[in-house]
Amino acid sequence: MLERSDVNAGALGAIPADVLQSTQPVVLRGLVRHWPLVQAAQRSNVDFCDYLRGFGASTRLSLWRGEPEIAGRFFYNADFSGFNFQHEVNTFGALLDELLAGTPDALYLGSTDVDRCFPGLRQPNDLSALAGFNPMVSLWLGNRMQVAAHFDLPDNIACVVAGRRRFTLFPPEQVANLYIGPLDLTPAGQPISLVDHARPDFERFPRYAEALKHVQTFELLPGDALFIPSQWWHGVESLEPISALVNFWWRQSPAFMDTPLNTLMMALLSLRDLPPAQRDAWRALFDHYIFDADEQTAAHIPPAARGILAPMNDNSARLLRSMLQNRLKR
Repeated sequence: MLERSDVNAGALGAIPADVLQSTQPVVLRGLVRHWPLVQAAQRSNVDFCDYLRGFGASTRLSLWRGEPEIAGRFFYNADFSGFNFQHEVNTFGALLDELLAGTPDALYLGSTDVDRCFPGLRQPNDLSALAGFNPMVSLWLGNRMQVAAHFDLPDNIACVVAGRRRFTLFPPEQVANLYIGPLDLTPAGQPISLVDHARPDFERFPRYAEALKHVQTFELLPGDALFIPSQWWHGVESLEPISALVNFWWRQSPAFMDTPLNTLMMALLSLRDLPPAQRDAWRALFDHYIFDADEQTAAHIPPAARGILAPMNDNSARLLRSMLQNRLKR
Protein backbone atom coordinates (compact mmCIF):
# COMPACT_ATOMS: atom_id res chain seq x y z
CA MET A 1 0.00 0.00 0.00
CA LEU A 2 1.52 3.32 -1.10
CA GLU A 3 0.45 6.60 0.46
CA ARG A 4 1.82 10.09 0.09
CA SER A 5 0.90 12.79 2.57
CA ASP A 6 3.56 15.25 1.42
CA VAL A 7 2.07 16.14 -1.94
CA ASN A 8 1.21 19.69 -0.90
CA ALA A 9 4.66 20.41 0.55
CA GLY A 10 5.46 22.43 -2.55
CA ALA A 11 3.04 23.94 -5.04
CA LEU A 12 -0.64 23.28 -4.48
CA GLY A 13 -1.71 20.22 -6.43
CA ALA A 14 1.85 19.14 -7.13
CA ILE A 15 2.25 15.46 -7.97
CA PRO A 16 5.64 13.78 -7.60
CA ALA A 17 6.91 12.41 -10.93
CA ASP A 18 7.34 8.91 -9.51
CA VAL A 19 3.61 8.75 -8.75
CA LEU A 20 2.68 9.28 -12.40
CA GLN A 21 4.95 6.38 -13.40
CA SER A 22 3.86 4.04 -10.61
CA THR A 23 2.57 0.56 -11.40
CA GLN A 24 0.89 0.44 -7.97
CA PRO A 25 -2.01 2.53 -6.66
CA VAL A 26 -0.95 5.59 -4.67
CA VAL A 27 -3.08 7.57 -2.21
CA LEU A 28 -2.41 11.31 -2.34
CA ARG A 29 -3.79 12.74 0.89
CA GLY A 30 -4.95 16.33 0.64
CA LEU A 31 -3.94 16.76 -3.00
CA VAL A 32 -6.98 18.87 -3.90
CA ARG A 33 -8.18 20.13 -0.52
CA HIS A 34 -7.55 23.69 -1.78
CA TRP A 35 -10.08 23.35 -4.62
CA PRO A 36 -13.13 25.65 -4.24
CA LEU A 37 -15.25 22.58 -5.00
CA VAL A 38 -13.85 20.78 -1.96
CA GLN A 39 -14.02 23.88 0.22
CA ALA A 40 -17.72 24.29 -0.59
CA ALA A 41 -18.40 20.63 0.27
CA GLN A 42 -16.59 21.03 3.57
CA ARG A 43 -18.96 23.84 4.55
CA SER A 44 -22.20 21.98 3.78
CA ASN A 45 -24.02 19.92 1.17
CA VAL A 46 -26.11 22.98 0.33
CA ASP A 47 -23.03 25.10 -0.32
CA PHE A 48 -21.56 22.32 -2.44
CA CYS A 49 -24.68 22.00 -4.59
CA ASP A 50 -25.03 25.77 -4.89
CA TYR A 51 -21.43 25.97 -6.09
CA LEU A 52 -22.11 23.36 -8.77
CA ARG A 53 -25.33 25.08 -9.89
CA GLY A 54 -23.26 28.02 -11.03
CA PHE A 55 -21.79 25.89 -13.82
CA GLY A 56 -24.96 24.75 -15.56
CA ALA A 57 -28.09 24.09 -13.50
CA SER A 58 -30.20 23.91 -16.66
CA THR A 59 -27.85 21.53 -18.49
CA ARG A 60 -29.61 18.30 -19.39
CA LEU A 61 -27.63 15.21 -18.50
CA SER A 62 -27.95 11.44 -18.67
CA LEU A 63 -28.03 9.65 -15.32
CA TRP A 64 -28.85 6.29 -13.77
CA ARG A 65 -31.75 5.71 -11.37
CA GLY A 66 -32.28 2.55 -9.33
CA GLU A 67 -35.12 1.60 -7.01
CA PRO A 68 -34.40 1.68 -3.26
CA GLU A 69 -34.35 -2.15 -3.30
CA ILE A 70 -31.01 -2.27 -5.14
CA ALA A 71 -29.39 -0.59 -2.09
CA GLY A 72 -27.21 1.52 -4.35
CA ARG A 73 -25.61 -1.42 -6.16
CA PHE A 74 -25.84 -0.72 -9.88
CA PHE A 75 -25.72 -4.14 -11.53
CA TYR A 76 -27.41 -6.61 -13.85
CA ASN A 77 -31.01 -7.72 -13.46
CA ALA A 78 -31.77 -11.24 -12.23
CA ASP A 79 -31.52 -13.02 -15.62
CA PHE A 80 -28.73 -10.82 -17.07
CA SER A 81 -30.98 -9.63 -19.88
CA GLY A 82 -30.41 -6.03 -18.82
CA PHE A 83 -29.70 -4.01 -15.71
CA ASN A 84 -31.32 -3.21 -12.37
CA PHE A 85 -31.47 0.53 -13.08
CA GLN A 86 -32.90 2.86 -15.70
CA HIS A 87 -31.34 5.59 -17.80
CA GLU A 88 -33.03 8.97 -17.71
CA VAL A 89 -32.32 12.53 -18.80
CA ASN A 90 -32.89 15.45 -16.46
CA THR A 91 -31.40 18.83 -15.65
CA PHE A 92 -28.35 19.10 -13.45
CA GLY A 93 -30.26 21.38 -11.09
CA ALA A 94 -33.06 18.82 -10.66
CA LEU A 95 -30.49 16.15 -9.79
CA LEU A 96 -28.92 18.41 -7.16
CA ASP A 97 -32.36 19.19 -5.70
CA GLU A 98 -33.24 15.51 -5.45
CA LEU A 99 -29.94 14.65 -3.77
CA LEU A 100 -30.42 17.44 -1.22
CA ALA A 101 -33.96 16.22 -0.54
CA GLY A 102 -32.61 12.78 0.35
CA THR A 103 -34.34 10.68 -2.29
CA PRO A 104 -34.59 6.96 -1.44
CA ASP A 105 -33.72 6.09 -5.05
CA ALA A 106 -30.15 5.33 -6.03
CA LEU A 107 -28.99 8.20 -8.25
CA TYR A 108 -25.77 8.22 -10.22
CA LEU A 109 -24.35 10.76 -12.63
CA GLY A 110 -21.49 8.77 -14.12
CA SER A 111 -18.47 9.97 -16.10
CA THR A 112 -19.66 13.37 -17.37
CA ASP A 113 -17.23 15.53 -19.35
CA VAL A 114 -16.43 18.58 -17.25
CA ASP A 115 -15.17 20.77 -20.10
CA ARG A 116 -18.21 20.10 -22.29
CA CYS A 117 -21.00 20.03 -19.70
CA PHE A 118 -19.81 22.42 -16.98
CA PRO A 119 -17.94 25.33 -18.61
CA GLY A 120 -15.74 27.13 -16.13
CA LEU A 121 -15.74 24.43 -13.46
CA ARG A 122 -12.36 22.99 -14.35
CA GLN A 123 -10.27 26.16 -14.26
CA PRO A 124 -10.34 26.62 -10.45
CA ASN A 125 -10.52 22.85 -9.84
CA ASP A 126 -7.71 21.42 -11.95
CA LEU A 127 -4.47 19.48 -11.70
CA SER A 128 -1.86 21.60 -13.44
CA ALA A 129 0.68 18.79 -13.06
CA LEU A 130 -1.25 16.86 -15.73
CA ALA A 131 -1.47 19.66 -18.28
CA GLY A 132 1.11 18.02 -20.52
CA PHE A 133 -0.96 14.83 -20.72
CA ASN A 134 -4.12 16.58 -21.99
CA PRO A 135 -6.32 14.46 -19.71
CA MET A 136 -10.04 13.86 -20.03
CA VAL A 137 -11.73 15.26 -16.90
CA SER A 138 -15.03 13.85 -15.63
CA LEU A 139 -17.47 14.51 -12.81
CA TRP A 140 -19.15 11.64 -10.93
CA LEU A 141 -21.99 12.51 -8.55
CA GLY A 142 -24.63 10.60 -6.62
CA ASN A 143 -25.81 9.33 -3.27
CA ARG A 144 -24.82 6.12 -1.49
CA MET A 145 -23.97 3.65 -4.23
CA GLN A 146 -21.65 0.87 -5.30
CA VAL A 147 -19.94 0.37 -8.65
CA ALA A 148 -18.60 -3.11 -9.40
CA ALA A 149 -14.90 -3.72 -9.89
CA HIS A 150 -13.81 -2.87 -13.44
CA PHE A 151 -10.66 -1.65 -15.17
CA ASP A 152 -9.91 1.38 -17.32
CA LEU A 153 -7.36 1.55 -20.11
CA PRO A 154 -6.03 5.02 -19.19
CA ASP A 155 -4.14 5.91 -16.05
CA ASN A 156 -6.42 7.65 -13.60
CA ILE A 157 -6.26 10.13 -10.74
CA ALA A 158 -9.57 10.08 -8.87
CA CYS A 159 -10.10 13.15 -6.66
CA VAL A 160 -12.80 12.93 -3.98
CA VAL A 161 -14.50 16.33 -3.69
CA ALA A 162 -17.54 15.53 -1.50
CA GLY A 163 -18.40 12.66 0.84
CA ARG A 164 -16.28 9.61 1.60
CA ARG A 165 -15.43 6.93 -0.93
CA ARG A 166 -14.01 3.46 -0.49
CA PHE A 167 -11.91 1.97 -3.28
CA THR A 168 -11.29 -1.78 -3.54
CA LEU A 169 -8.45 -2.54 -5.95
CA PHE A 170 -6.96 -5.70 -7.45
CA PRO A 171 -3.90 -6.04 -9.71
CA PRO A 172 -4.54 -7.03 -13.35
CA GLU A 173 -3.32 -10.60 -12.88
CA GLN A 174 -6.25 -11.35 -10.54
CA VAL A 175 -8.74 -11.31 -13.42
CA ALA A 176 -9.41 -15.08 -13.20
CA ASN A 177 -10.42 -14.73 -9.54
CA LEU A 178 -12.82 -11.82 -10.04
CA TYR A 179 -15.50 -13.65 -12.06
CA ILE A 180 -15.86 -11.14 -14.87
CA GLY A 181 -19.28 -10.75 -16.48
CA PRO A 182 -20.24 -10.44 -20.16
CA LEU A 183 -17.88 -8.54 -22.45
CA ASP A 184 -20.62 -7.39 -24.82
CA LEU A 185 -23.31 -6.37 -22.29
CA THR A 186 -21.82 -4.04 -19.73
CA PRO A 187 -23.32 -1.28 -17.55
CA ALA A 188 -20.99 1.43 -18.83
CA GLY A 189 -18.74 -0.06 -21.51
CA GLN A 190 -16.20 -1.89 -19.36
CA PRO A 191 -16.55 -5.54 -18.21
CA ILE A 192 -17.28 -5.81 -14.48
CA SER A 193 -16.75 -8.32 -11.70
CA LEU A 194 -19.91 -10.19 -10.73
CA VAL A 195 -18.77 -10.37 -7.10
CA ASP A 196 -20.39 -7.97 -4.66
CA HIS A 197 -17.12 -6.80 -3.13
CA ALA A 198 -18.96 -5.34 -0.12
CA ARG A 199 -20.69 -8.69 0.62
CA PRO A 200 -18.90 -11.45 -1.33
CA ASP A 201 -20.63 -14.81 -1.78
CA PHE A 202 -17.74 -17.26 -1.45
CA GLU A 203 -19.94 -20.28 -2.15
CA ARG A 204 -20.79 -18.93 -5.59
CA PHE A 205 -17.39 -17.28 -6.17
CA PRO A 206 -14.82 -19.40 -4.29
CA ARG A 207 -11.76 -18.08 -6.17
CA TYR A 208 -12.51 -14.59 -4.89
CA ALA A 209 -10.87 -15.62 -1.61
CA GLU A 210 -7.57 -15.78 -3.50
CA ALA A 211 -8.18 -12.33 -5.01
CA LEU A 212 -8.62 -10.93 -1.51
CA LYS A 213 -5.06 -11.97 -0.67
CA HIS A 214 -3.96 -9.28 -3.16
CA VAL A 215 -6.59 -6.60 -2.47
CA GLN A 216 -5.77 -2.99 -1.65
CA THR A 217 -8.52 -0.99 0.04
CA PHE A 218 -8.49 2.77 0.58
CA GLU A 219 -11.02 5.12 2.14
CA LEU A 220 -10.69 8.67 0.88
CA LEU A 221 -11.99 11.92 2.37
CA PRO A 222 -12.80 15.12 0.49
CA GLY A 223 -9.55 16.57 -0.84
CA ASP A 224 -7.84 13.17 -1.09
CA ALA A 225 -6.93 11.59 -4.41
CA LEU A 226 -5.97 8.14 -5.65
CA PHE A 227 -3.72 7.27 -8.55
CA ILE A 228 -5.05 4.11 -10.24
CA PRO A 229 -2.67 2.60 -12.80
CA SER A 230 -3.98 1.38 -16.13
CA GLN A 231 -5.91 -1.90 -15.98
CA TRP A 232 -6.07 -2.20 -12.20
CA TRP A 233 -9.49 -3.53 -11.24
CA HIS A 234 -11.30 -1.14 -8.91
CA GLY A 235 -14.69 -1.16 -7.24
CA VAL A 236 -16.00 2.05 -5.71
CA GLU A 237 -18.46 2.71 -2.89
CA SER A 238 -19.91 6.11 -2.07
CA LEU A 239 -20.54 6.28 1.67
CA GLU A 240 -22.49 9.54 2.10
CA PRO A 241 -25.90 10.89 1.01
CA ILE A 242 -24.09 13.24 -1.38
CA SER A 243 -20.79 12.10 -2.82
CA ALA A 244 -18.79 13.43 -5.74
CA LEU A 245 -15.54 12.73 -7.50
CA VAL A 246 -13.57 14.42 -10.28
CA ASN A 247 -11.21 12.18 -12.18
CA PHE A 248 -8.45 12.71 -14.73
CA TRP A 249 -7.79 10.06 -17.37
CA TRP A 250 -4.78 10.00 -19.66
CA ARG A 251 -2.85 7.44 -21.69
CA GLN A 252 0.90 7.06 -21.70
CA SER A 253 0.69 5.50 -25.17
CA PRO A 254 0.38 7.46 -28.44
CA ALA A 255 -3.07 8.72 -29.38
CA PHE A 256 -3.08 6.71 -32.63
CA MET A 257 -3.08 3.39 -30.74
CA ASP A 258 -6.37 1.54 -30.71
CA THR A 259 -7.92 -0.01 -27.61
CA PRO A 260 -6.61 -3.52 -26.85
CA LEU A 261 -10.19 -4.53 -26.09
CA ASN A 262 -10.73 -4.60 -29.85
CA THR A 263 -7.85 -7.07 -30.09
CA LEU A 264 -9.45 -9.22 -27.42
CA MET A 265 -12.76 -9.24 -29.31
CA MET A 266 -11.00 -10.22 -32.54
CA ALA A 267 -9.10 -12.97 -30.72
CA LEU A 268 -12.39 -14.40 -29.47
CA LEU A 269 -13.60 -14.43 -33.08
CA SER A 270 -10.45 -15.85 -34.64
CA LEU A 271 -8.32 -17.71 -32.06
CA ARG A 272 -10.14 -19.04 -29.02
CA ASP A 273 -11.88 -21.98 -30.70
CA LEU A 274 -8.97 -23.20 -32.80
CA PRO A 275 -7.56 -26.70 -32.13
CA PRO A 276 -5.07 -26.62 -29.24
CA ALA A 277 -2.01 -27.12 -31.45
CA GLN A 278 -3.02 -24.19 -33.64
CA ARG A 279 -3.67 -21.98 -30.60
CA ASP A 280 -0.17 -22.83 -29.37
CA ALA A 281 1.26 -21.88 -32.75
CA TRP A 282 -0.52 -18.52 -32.64
CA ARG A 283 0.63 -18.00 -29.05
CA ALA A 284 4.19 -18.32 -30.33
CA LEU A 285 3.51 -15.77 -33.06
CA PHE A 286 1.97 -13.31 -30.59
CA ASP A 287 4.93 -13.74 -28.26
CA HIS A 288 7.33 -13.15 -31.13
CA TYR A 289 5.62 -10.13 -32.71
CA ILE A 290 3.88 -8.57 -29.72
CA PHE A 291 4.76 -9.58 -26.17
CA ASP A 292 8.46 -10.33 -26.66
CA ALA A 293 9.03 -7.95 -29.55
CA ASP A 294 12.18 -5.82 -29.48
CA GLU A 295 14.53 -4.12 -31.93
CA GLN A 296 15.72 -7.53 -33.19
CA THR A 297 12.29 -8.80 -34.21
CA ALA A 298 12.45 -7.27 -37.69
CA ALA A 299 16.15 -6.39 -37.83
CA HIS A 300 16.77 -8.92 -40.61
CA ILE A 301 14.34 -7.08 -42.94
CA PRO A 302 15.56 -3.96 -44.79
CA PRO A 303 14.07 -0.90 -43.04
CA ALA A 304 12.18 0.25 -46.14
CA ALA A 305 10.47 -3.15 -46.39
CA ARG A 306 9.38 -3.61 -42.78
CA GLY A 307 5.87 -2.28 -43.37
CA ILE A 308 3.65 -2.76 -40.33
CA LEU A 309 6.59 -4.28 -38.43
CA ALA A 310 8.28 -0.88 -38.40
CA PRO A 311 7.74 1.45 -35.43
CA MET A 312 4.14 2.65 -35.54
CA ASN A 313 3.24 6.28 -36.16
CA ASP A 314 0.05 8.17 -36.91
CA ASN A 315 0.23 7.54 -40.65
CA SER A 316 1.04 3.83 -40.45
CA ALA A 317 -1.65 3.35 -37.80
CA ARG A 318 -4.19 4.94 -40.12
CA LEU A 319 -3.14 2.64 -42.99
CA LEU A 320 -3.27 -0.44 -40.76
CA ARG A 321 -6.72 0.49 -39.47
CA SER A 322 -7.94 0.86 -43.06
CA MET A 323 -6.44 -2.52 -43.96
CA LEU A 324 -8.22 -4.18 -41.06
CA GLN A 325 -11.53 -2.55 -41.94
CA ASN A 326 -11.25 -3.87 -45.49
CA ARG A 327 -10.41 -7.37 -44.25
CA LEU A 328 -13.43 -7.39 -41.93
CA LYS A 329 -15.73 -6.52 -44.83
CA ARG A 330 -14.90 -9.74 -46.67
